[in-house]
Amino acid sequence: MATLTEKVDTTTKIFEIHMPKARVCGLFLIQVYRMKNKNQMFKLFTYARSYRLRIYKASIYSVLNKIFDLAPPLLIGLAVDVVVKGEDSWVGNYFHLTDKFEQLIVVAVATVAIWMSESLFEYMFSIEWRKLAQDIQHSLRMDCYRKVQHLDIAYFEDQSSGNLISVLNDDINQLERFLDGGINEILQIITTVLIIGSIYFIKDPLLAVLSFATMPLIIWGSVWFQNFLSPRYRFVRDKVGLLSGELSNNLQGMATIKSFARENEDYDKISTLSKAYVSANENAIVVSALFTPLIRMLVMIGFLMTMLIGGKLALDGQIEVGTYSVLVFLIQRLLWPLTRLGQTLDLYQRASASAARAFELLETPATITDGSYKPEISRINGRLHFDDIHFSYNDGSKVLNNVQLEIAPGESLGLVGGTGSGKTTLIKLIQRFYDPSQGMITLDGKNIAEYNLSILRSSIAVVSQDVYLFHGTIKDNIRFACPSATDEEIRLACVQSCVDDFITAFPKGYDTIVGERGQKLSGGQKQRISIARALIANAPVIILDEATSAVDNVTEAKLQKNLDALLKDKTTIIIAHRLSTVIHCDRIVVLENGSISESGTHQELIHSQGLYYNLWNVQTGAPELFN
Repeated sequence: MATLTEKVDTTTKIFEIHMPKARVCGLFLIQVYRMKNKNQMFKLFTYARSYRLRIYKASIYSVLNKIFDLAPPLLIGLAVDVVVKGEDSWVGNYFHLTDKFEQLIVVAVATVAIWMSESLFEYMFSIEWRKLAQDIQHSLRMDCYRKVQHLDIAYFEDQSSGNLISVLNDDINQLERFLDGGINEILQIITTVLIIGSIYFIKDPLLAVLSFATMPLIIWGSVWFQNFLSPRYRFVRDKVGLLSGELSNNLQGMATIKSFARENEDYDKISTLSKAYVSANENAIVVSALFTPLIRMLVMIGFLMTMLIGGKLALDGQIEVGTYSVLVFLIQRLLWPLTRLGQTLDLYQRASASAARAFELLETPATITDGSYKPEISRINGRLHFDDIHFSYNDGSKVLNNVQLEIAPGESLGLVGGTGSGKTTLIKLIQRFYDPSQGMITLDGKNIAEYNLSILRSSIAVVSQDVYLFHGTIKDNIRFACPSATDEEIRLACVQSCVDDFITAFPKGYDTIVGERGQKLSGGQKQRISIARALIANAPVIILDEATSAVDNVTEAKLQKNLDALLKDKTTIIIAHRLSTVIHCDRIVVLENGSISESGTHQELIHSQGLYYNLWNVQTGAPELFN
């Protein structure tokens, strides 16, 4: 039998022969280091640093499970050693036992203890990794959603809601699948390779080098497949986003699709996007499926080396029969984890593509920054000043030009003008959905950019022409503006907004479900609920953007009378195409091509016979306009 010195010398020569393979390992480590800054999974692990103690604990459970899982081949070797060598076996010498059956009982007891330990740690790592996956998934989803809440309105105008839903739901779920099983699989593969490699080198370094000669190729192949698959899985996730976006868009517009009888065309469009997703997925699957068969061939070489060379060493008496049995069984235990490496890599790449989309969302910069000024809302008077306001959207289209305007506390201002004159954009600037390209807006003499966004927007109640109601009860939708509002306060706001009569006519009254976007209600009903929601907010500034456009004339007159009394102490901006809505305002401002062309009371503007005069004549049907 060869001495340890001879084995070391032989091993040194083999390493010199196999230096190119060693260099491959070095290149792999360099590649891993280079990938650190750009690999999305490194970002995920950095993100999860607050869970590091739990990750360490779960990792220890995974490693211990694998250690006990690899013990049975050693037990088989001990059993063979007992049968072949009797009292000269390792068990006999260590425990001073001469009877073979007693030695086998010791091996059997050790087997029970090891199998029970393996089962225990499998249960523990399964529970811990699953809990971690759920907690990290929840944290990442909520951080992404918080980011979405703080992104600029411009971002949502360029993004489809379905794509965002895909990131918040499908992509983060994909990460959960990897965290649930993928990390454990990688840890156990590493543990398997290290333990089996150590045993091989202890038993026979020459056999170890020959059996593991293909390992650098397996590592290099894994890295190559990772780089090759990465853009394909990112492409898959992008296709999912497009499909989700179109589905979300079409489901919300189903009434329009049905109205124009476009069901077949709509179906074909969704089918095309779905096929594109399937095609992208199949392309990635075809490539990833090649990995496992190739790994099997490389592992087979190592198995043949162990079987043939190890067998020759056993026949020549250089290693024990029990040792040979252990090595043959261990190389098979190495086979299964490495063949599953393809599935693990596939899961890793899908998770990496999903992580890229999630962190891309988290890293999206917001241009509207929060201010530090936090006055009590009750102390805000509502004085607004627009100082030389200019504004252009990102596409370069200029909307507002040199707007100079002062609105006194408690003043009611009518804002009129043709479509595209900049009325709604001006309101978006007040709420800081956008910042002016030039100029400054102040509230009570202070630049609104210095206000805390929550305080600023809470001090402004808006009733938009495009009313949005959440799926839920009427009561919940009204209380949304003031969670502390009592049922009596809600009912009073509804009476004032002329909506109580139809609400109480419903069988469930204020507990009636309005449906998604309030689809169970008419346009006029939704507008009046929206007005009640604005009233319950009790904000110092009220903005009514075509707030009664869907309300009948009789109800509008009654509602207008109520609002005149309710809003007399509040700064009120009323945007209207229907000029009858603004004739009682303290002042009316006319916007034309993004600039203020006229300003005054209704009577003053009629007498000046400018743009407002022409709009009034069109709406009242003045005969001279049709001659």
